[in-house]
Amino acid sequence: MELAGRSAIVTGGAVRVGRAITLALAAAGVDVFIHYNRSAGPAQDTAAEARSLGVRTAIGSVDLSDPAAAPDLVAMASDALGPVSLLVNSASGFPEDSLADLTLDRWRHTHDLTLASPIFLTQAFAAALGDNDGAVVNVTDVKTHRPYTKRFSYIVAKGGIDTFTRAAAVALAPTIRVNAVALGVILPPTGEDETYAARLADELPLRRIGGTGPVADTVLFLLRNDFLTGEIVRVDGGGHLV
Repeated sequence: MELAGRSAIVTGGAVRVGRAITLALAAAGVDVFIHYNRSAGPAQDTAAEARSLGVRTAIGSVDLSDPAAAPDLVAMASDALGPVSLLVNSASGFPEDSLADLTLDRWRHTHDLTLASPIFLTQAFAAALGDNDGAVVNVTDVKTHRPYTKRFSYIVAKGGIDTFTRAAAVALAPTIRVNAVALGVILPPTGEDETYAARLADELPLRRIGGTGPVADTVLFLLRNDFLTGEIVRVDGGGHLV
């Protein structure tokens, strides 16, 4: 798939991993719609940097903890940039909870933001595309196979993203491909510093933090390769091996 000249939605596209994906798409000649929830300033800054790469940009705020709002995002992006044929579902929470202390409200919030909204956003994206070709990349977590002990609702929702990726790849073929990147130690979690991430990285075969560059490179690879669908590519420094 040739990316230049296409338009993309990146959820959570203003900060952290989402920002790196946004800028990588812009560097590849893709017009980008940057979704944010509360990060208006970073969204404007990321849009300006993407625009400096010679593409059109737009930003929009939708609270994806309400899955019913997901179709609004497709409409906003289409109004701003025209038909959108690329979707990156990057937005996610990262709550700390356990099975023992999980509440129904916490579960619903995590499920809605991290799993339900990507599903209904992809549904709206596919409906808007019609018979035209497109591609989706979901962002998941390598820990769905060896779960965190203190991120119960998050990792169960990300496990749903893994299954959704495979199921949607079948449901939307042959016109829309659906793949995912599963992230390991890429950045320190919000509220933690580089020392915290470095301690985690010491346990990896490659003994280093990944950074956002390898993630963005893998997203572009999955979007470009038009004979890949239903794949989940680990970007984890070999963490799944230990």
